[in-house]
Amino acid sequence: MMEQIKQAVAASQTLPGCSDGQIGRVLTDTADALMEKQTGVLEANAKDLARMRPDNPKYDRLKLTEQRLEGMAGDMRQVAALPSPVGKILYEAIRPNGMRIRKVAVPFGVIGIIYEARPNVTFDVFSLCLKAGNVCLLKGGSDANDSNLALAGIIREVLESHGMDPAICTLLPPGREATTALLQAVGSVDLVIPRGSGALIRHVRDNALVPVIETGAGICHTYFDRAGDREKGRDIVTNAKTRRVSVCNALDCLIIHQDRLEDLPFICSKLSDSQVVIYADEPALGALSGHYPPALLQPATAESFGIEFLDYKMSIRTVASLNEALEHIARYSSKHSESIVSESPEAIRFFERQVDAACVYANVSTAFTDGAQFGFGAEIGISTQKLHARGPMALPELTTYKYIIEGDGQVRN
Repeated sequence: MMEQIKQAVAASQTLPGCSDGQIGRVLTDTADALMEKQTGVLEANAKDLARMRPDNPKYDRLKLTEQRLEGMAGDMRQVAALPSPVGKILYEAIRPNGMRIRKVAVPFGVIGIIYEARPNVTFDVFSLCLKAGNVCLLKGGSDANDSNLALAGIIREVLESHGMDPAICTLLPPGREATTALLQAVGSVDLVIPRGSGALIRHVRDNALVPVIETGAGICHTYFDRAGDREKGRDIVTNAKTRRVSVCNALDCLIIHQDRLEDLPFICSKLSDSQVVIYADEPALGALSGHYPPALLQPATAESFGIEFLDYKMSIRTVASLNEALEHIARYSSKHSESIVSESPEAIRFFERQVDAACVYANVSTAFTDGAQFGFGAEIGISTQKLHARGPMALPELTTYKYIIEGDGQVRN
């Protein structure tokens, strides 16, 4: 593993000589190769799926289909077409002594990604890292190892066909030893980004000796305000909860103003079509009783809040005011994505100002927290921290900067 890391570091020295056009061609050729070899990828993915129970919340994340492979290839082509962030001048000034100072975006160098049962991350990470001039060290989970091997193999074949070092995309073994090696590779790995469960992220944060950007678990809320439109509320809640339950932007808790409890059955009316289990507090339970399937309706407990379900489950909390809703969010939020449904401009502005999260929505589903939906191409993850990057991380967030100072013999007194 240390030899693999060493080879990746050496490969990073070759990238500054690559033009943006060459990198774009590598990415489009890789997308084409994925489509040509999709049968082999799906066969490898089937081996991974056979080792996992279909009722496991990770199963949907692990599963690849022809449609999802087309989406992965499309995202890669979109990244290829985006302008490179490398070399962008972020600041420029000429000092009184004639010295010219420029702040220029540059690649990190070697970026390690630790992820679980999401083989699509292999392609997303490679495309973004390469477009931003970085080498990627991939540490996938054992659940997706066959899929990751197939995808990384395609990438490395294309790199070699373009005369580039295949170590630019290096897939480490799936065991924990590789995680330890990556987290302790001081002087070799410039940045590690974990993508996965809260337990994975905590392990990386607590054990890393190299810099880390957290892409946090998503405990997402939608607050239906006293001035909310119930049609919008129903559509937003249904979409945020049921579109894909296994992703981090899925809805976990609906907060509703007590004056709108009579609209709760309507707002939740489509959730039963997807067999969503609702854990409702006492007022919400009373409002839904007789209007929602009894087998899917349960009383909420203290453990029903502050949890990322990643399943067809959600909780409901009733509040007496916007401030009480904000207090609930502040207590339980993972600072990922929070939404308000309201027709009151004052309530919306107050919510947007007060909520501390990477993405704050007004009358929009939290399902849009996604780099592609923001127009960034693919994404490397959703950062829930505040240093360097926050929210969907795409090309600009995969660069750092350096200062370039030019003069004509200036010396300091």
